[in-house]
Amino acid sequence: MTPVPPPVLPTEAVLAATAGGRLSERQAALIAAVAAEAPAALPPAGIDTAPRVAHLLAQLAHESDRFRTTEEYASGAAYEGRRDLGNTRPGDGRRYKGRGLIQLTGRANYRRFGRLVGEDLEARPERAAEPALSLRIAAAYWTDRGLNPLADADDIRAITQRINGGTNGLPDRVRCLERARTALAQQRLADLGHDPGPIDGRWGPRTGRALRAATGAADLAALWAEAVEPPPNPDP
Repeated sequence: MTPVPPPVLPTEAVLAATAGGRLSERQAALIAAVAAEAPAALPPAGIDTAPRVAHLLAQLAHESDRFRTTEEYASGAAYEGRRDLGNTRPGDGRRYKGRGLIQLTGRANYRRFGRLVGEDLEARPERAAEPALSLRIAAAYWTDRGLNPLADADDIRAITQRINGGTNGLPDRVRCLERARTALAQQRLADLGHDPGPIDGRWGPRTGRALRAATGAADLAALWAEAVEPPPNPDP
């Protein structure tokens, strides 16, 4: 029987690399909270392979402004009267503005996903911005929208459309995906005892040498079993 590989989980280093750039204290705190909650939130949703984790992180990084916030910057007034979002009462637009890593929006979504995660988000919408809970909401949303198969197919456009309703910010989501993929590969190489250099989401010479060392040490099978794929032409 072929052993089942362990679930792929995003570490703080992988999340930071996906965000890119120098982190603020707020970003670091949010990333730490997300990494701590990931083992409980992601595997039950089947988000446990490198492609699925990478695509999830790419979407969350974009939606949260690179893990800077779990609350929409705008007031939410633009959603007032949006019956398609379930906003049928005065003040619903602001009350149910975008919150969480996935930017949950609208009374109907707060009600639905609150039930899925066992929290009354309709009564306490501000809770959707709590980092750990927001990851659970994101995992429930990911499952509800059937996004794992799209991640397996590497279809970031379709994933973006199901999350955003369009393709807003697609180039940035693609950049986040590339960093997440590389950071996950770097993390796994490090776990296997090969030095990829900093886990920074950039595929440089040290990461390329670590990959070749993994190949020579017959560790590549373990890397491939988790579907961690380097760029097509890593630097020599």
